[in-house]
Amino acid sequence: MAQVEKYAAPTDLAEAARLLAAGEATLLAGGTDLMPQTRSGVRPLSGLLLNLRRIGELRGVSRREGAIRLGALTTVTEVLGDPVLRERAPVLCAAADCFASDQVRNSATLGGNLCNASPAGDLIIPLLLLDAEVELASWSDGRLAHRKLPLCDFFVGPGQTRLRPDEVLTAVVFAEPAAGFVAGFKKFGARPALDISIVSVGVAGVRREDRLTGARVALGAVAPTPLRGRRTEALLEGQPLTEDLIAAAAEEAAGEISPISDVRASAWYRTELVRVLLRRTLQDVL
Repeated sequence: MAQVEKYAAPTDLAEAARLLAAGEATLLAGGTDLMPQTRSGVRPLSGLLLNLRRIGELRGVSRREGAIRLGALTTVTEVLGDPVLRERAPVLCAAADCFASDQVRNSATLGGNLCNASPAGDLIIPLLLLDAEVELASWSDGRLAHRKLPLCDFFVGPGQTRLRPDEVLTAVVFAEPAAGFVAGFKKFGARPALDISIVSVGVAGVRREDRLTGARVALGAVAPTPLRGRRTEALLEGQPLTEDLIAAAAEEAAGEISPISDVRASAWYRTELVRVLLRRTLQDVL
């Protein structure tokens, strides 16, 4: 912590944005990623440590005018237990249930999970299935300025996003799923929760008998960023989910990824897992 010269804990977003606009700062939310990364030297601290945890407007889940909004400081535990999400977006709760341990969930935030930009981020896959957008805020010309960005365009590479140095991620928003919307999520790791995903897969769409419209496929830990399987979605769109189509979709998804080999798995193994998990998820959704 020797690099930190100043510490601030603002109570409203405007104050935080002004401080951030004044110079480079390290943002602190839950700290479950930031603290290990700073200790290991992966992410050096800036001169100003800006603690966001006291900003109440960045917390909670709300439902308004056909959209669901999750504040960036909403914890994974709050996502898991929220009644609105359990009713309207249970796939997000399912991913939260696979997230780390109870102790980590109690501190880890939705915004932190997204801004950490891990290709294996657990909450990213269901949010991609829900066509979520991120809300970003900055201080400009004496006032708060806001912009939105589709989540699928937010990630640039491992640990890299389109968040500008003067911006704060304030919320994630998605339209309430249509009637008949179904979604499935599967994560594979050495343990169901505590481990980082070796591969994660999500499938969603509006089910009409044995067909999916608005088909969505999301894949994690198999490319530099979490990704949508656009070719696989096009293959599935509106077609009967026969065993042959499911097998073809699994092969198509395997061709859309670019996994690496590391200490947790080989690229070959990750590719096989995508085939297996996508087949199983499609069968579950069907």
